[in-house]
Amino acid sequence: MSAPAKEGRVPRWLVRYASPVAVLAAWELSVRLGLVDPFLLPALSSVLLRAAEEIATGDVLFHAWLTIYRAMAGFLAATALGVTIGVLTARNRYCRWFFEPLVSVGFPMPKIAFMAIFILWFGIGDASKIVMVTLTCIFPIISATYLGCSQVDRYLVWSARNMGTSERRVLWKVVLPASLPQILNGLQIAFPSALIVTVVTEMISSGGGLGGYMILAARFALSEKVFVGVVVIAVVGYALLTVFGHVRRHILAWHAESQMAI
Repeated sequence: MSAPAKEGRVPRWLVRYASPVAVLAAWELSVRLGLVDPFLLPALSSVLLRAAEEIATGDVLFHAWLTIYRAMAGFLAATALGVTIGVLTARNRYCRWFFEPLVSVGFPMPKIAFMAIFILWFGIGDASKIVMVTLTCIFPIISATYLGCSQVDRYLVWSARNMGTSERRVLWKVVLPASLPQILNGLQIAFPSALIVTVVTEMISSGGGLGGYMILAARFALSEKVFVGVVVIAVVGYALLTVFGHVRRHILAWHAESQMAI
């Protein structure tokens, strides 16, 4: 028998992009029909034309690069420190006694409160923003790493030790691979925060970047330029999350294959 016809089935790509297209169309029409003041909400077409001009001059690309650099530098620093601290707290009770109170107090605290201190210490350049991103992203990474390493099957660790495997190799060959999915979950939670915090800190302390670009435009009442910043941030965020998602799926696929081979 032939396969049943798939009549009436909506293509997946259409469902996926229907809501963004509807929002963008409503944006454009609301301005064109005079429902919204163009100064408060410029037409999408006007914003895109202004974006093309800003890209041609290289101005917005320079600020986008600054934002991406700061976000990624802070995120990578948080990853290195967070995974290290998470492993130590899971495998050493003295480290756990030391770091647990700090994580318990620091995780729920609004990190932006430290921005004034970081500006005082590091100035308004890259350093204060990178440190702010690192501080924001590190806590979910520590928590996820600790949880992942704590949930590793004790039988696997015990078996590896009984076979004469050193503690160092137990960590690298047993504990970290087994806890990898949980660590990636922590990174996935922290990753969007890196871009958000970077833009916010740029708005607060200037020093370039997309946040500073938007604030400067707002001061001169350049509404189209402000919305160019919003659009570029959305595009950059979507692109970074897409890349991260592909990398995460690739690593998890490799992890599943390696676990099946054991």
